Amino acid sequence: MLGIALVVTAMPELAMLAVGAVAAATVSGFFGGGAVAQVVTFVVVSTALIAVVRPIATRHRTQRPELVTGVDALKGRTAVVLERVDASGGRIKLAGEVWSARALDTGTAYEVGQEVDVVDIEGATAIIM
Repeated sequence: MLGIALVVTAMPELAMLAVGAVAAATVSGFFGGGAVAQVVTFVVVSTALIAVVRPIATRHRTQRPELVTGVDALKGRTAVVLERVDASGGRIKLAGEVWSARALDTGTAYEVGQEVDVVDIEGATAIIM
C-alpha cells in the first residue's frame, strides 16, 4: 500500500516506511514475532532509514554540479577578431565558429587579430570587451 502511495505522491519517505513494513512482516513471518515486535521493528527500521537516507538525499539534491551549456558556456571565453568590431558590429571567431559581435564599450574598436573576451550573448551577437 505504501509503495502505491509512493508512486502516486513521489514522496521518498513513503519508500522508507514501506521498507519498515516489509521488515515488520519479515519479523512476523520468519521469526514468529507478535504485534509488539512488528510495531517495534517497523518504527526502528523506518526511523533509522529516514534519519540516515533523508539528509544524504537532501545534500545530493542541493549540491548538483552546475553544467553550463549552449550560449551560457560561451560567456567568459576568449575570441579572435576576424573583422573590425565596434559598437555597430563586426565578426569574431568564437569556439571555432564565426559570430557577429559588437563592442560593450561604444567608444572602443577592436582590430583584426586582436584577442577579446566575450561578456554576453544577445541572440546571435556576441558582446565583447
